[in-house]
Amino acid sequence: MSNRLKVTPNDLSAFWMPFTSNRQFKQAPRMMVSAKDMHYTTSDGRKILDGTAGLWCVNAGHCRPKITEAIQQQAAELDYAPAFQMGHPIVFELANRLVDIAPKGMDHVFFTNSGSESVETALKMAIGYHRARGDGARTRLIGRERGYHGVNFGGISVGGISTNRKMFGTLLGGVDHMPHTHLPEKNAFTKGVPEHGAELANELERIVALHDASTIAAVIVEPVAGSTGVILPPKGYLQKLREICTKHGILLIFDEVITGFGRLGTPFGADYFGVTPDIMTTAKGVSNGVIPMGAVFVKKEIHDAFMTGPEHMIEFFHGYTYSGNPVACAAALGTLDTYKEEGLLTRGEELAPYWEDALHSLKGEPHVIDIRNIGLIGAIELAPIPGQPTKRAFSAFLKAFERGALIRTTGDIIALSPPLIITKGQINELVDHVREVLRMID
Repeated sequence: MSNRLKVTPNDLSAFWMPFTSNRQFKQAPRMMVSAKDMHYTTSDGRKILDGTAGLWCVNAGHCRPKITEAIQQQAAELDYAPAFQMGHPIVFELANRLVDIAPKGMDHVFFTNSGSESVETALKMAIGYHRARGDGARTRLIGRERGYHGVNFGGISVGGISTNRKMFGTLLGGVDHMPHTHLPEKNAFTKGVPEHGAELANELERIVALHDASTIAAVIVEPVAGSTGVILPPKGYLQKLREICTKHGILLIFDEVITGFGRLGTPFGADYFGVTPDIMTTAKGVSNGVIPMGAVFVKKEIHDAFMTGPEHMIEFFHGYTYSGNPVACAAALGTLDTYKEEGLLTRGEELAPYWEDALHSLKGEPHVIDIRNIGLIGAIELAPIPGQPTKRAFSAFLKAFERGALIRTTGDIIALSPPLIITKGQINELVDHVREVLRMID
């Protein structure tokens, strides 16, 4: 790396940063210049323990050799190939490798470049599937309050986070929302999946009665709602959703952009909960966050419904210039090799009890009103400062970075999701950082 890129640029104004308090950041920049395994290095030479796997995505840790070598080799051999009416060998190899680890029955993969694109793709697949079967009245989409499904118009329409929706005017029509499953009065400080709230799935029956099943194409939920602050499904909740969708011929979409690729100690959230959706969206961990990539998994009957008409005709008028990009595919194959060789898709199951105990040791610390955990995900919910929502958690984020730990905040919730290579000692270190920060902030 050149010395020029190791220091803070002297003009930060050109870059409009995403999901960032731009003015605050540019007054006191937090610049990462390198990374390795569990740590970032800042422009001033400090090591930062990564408590968030980058942005829920660096599941195998940073700058892993097999991934780096795969990218370098592929870039020198075949940098790009058109995705429309053309192919290259490794995209087919990757699809086969992904199907091999997917829940049984998810036999086909469509490649995208992000979680947002995966969601848009899945929604279009769902509507197109019903139309291909002669059931074109099924166009309605059902999401959930506090759900996060990316930032494209389809995703924010079925999503339920008001700050992501409120300034963008009219969204997709024909969308409704189920209630979220956050019940702090009954489930606060639960270890793992909460006991109370499975009956909330029955709200889908109310929505079906309101709109009629014949108008509803799909229901989309995150198995674990991550970006809104780690909201877990109560015991039996996802099973009930599956039963209701099957009963009424509605497709069930799992947004596994966060829960996919080992985050819960299983390859996918569908495996953890024992519920198989009809469509499954992924991104982030598929390529370890190194090269943008997403993948939408579908059941065979959904794929086959499109495979009709003259063979020379395009069956699904959808795709992206970079769908199955060769270098992204190489990164994903290197990632899958790393997961397999190090057992990372299931390592979270082994560490989960230790992680759970460490997180819940924060009960009783200042400002803490709830702690939630599952797999290698955790949330510490803080009492907000009256009249200043988000400020307390953001202060914790800044203090943690000063101390040498990267955490993530959403609202007044601290969210943690470290790389799956984290050790027990590093879990202790991360939780101790949070403990000290909680004692420092107002």
